[in-house]
Amino acid sequence: MKRILKPVTYILAAIYFLVDAVFMAVARPISGWLARHFEFKRLRAWIKSLPPYPSLALFSVPVIILEPIKPVAAYLVATGQFLSGVSAFVGCELLKLVLVERLFHLTRDKLMRIPAFAWVYGKFTEMKTWLQATEAWRAIRALSRAAKDYVVRLRTRLAGSFSRLVTSRD
Repeated sequence: MKRILKPVTYILAAIYFLVDAVFMAVARPISGWLARHFEFKRLRAWIKSLPPYPSLALFSVPVIILEPIKPVAAYLVATGQFLSGVSAFVGCELLKLVLVERLFHLTRDKLMRIPAFAWVYGKFTEMKTWLQATEAWRAIRALSRAAKDYVVRLRTRLAGSFSRLVTSRD
């Protein structure tokens, strides 16, 4: 039974990490933008002053609150409310990842002092490294870069067309 379940577990974990990685590609810029534009000095100082285990509790709050929305979103999609389900999933997943990323950035050193957290984070990092070494991951990254380059070229071309249109009217 273990031989059967082990590959299935790895495949499910890889899919979960792949979905999170895709959302992190969007969440990381949002998180950086928030950090640059909103100081929250007192809140940041309070979070940094927390000992390791309260930091872990705070770090867990967005996951505990927002993770259960995934089955609700799946239910909405399954009952024909596709737009509501997808919106709930995307919105809550992005919010969760932005909050988790910011909290991890602020509390990383303290969280790593907790042996169980450090061990789980090490396993997470190993899994992420393994996933990024796969051929499928490299193919997805290549497609992602190609799509991004296409959007940049299209935007540049449209901006040039718009600029010529505005100058021709003057």
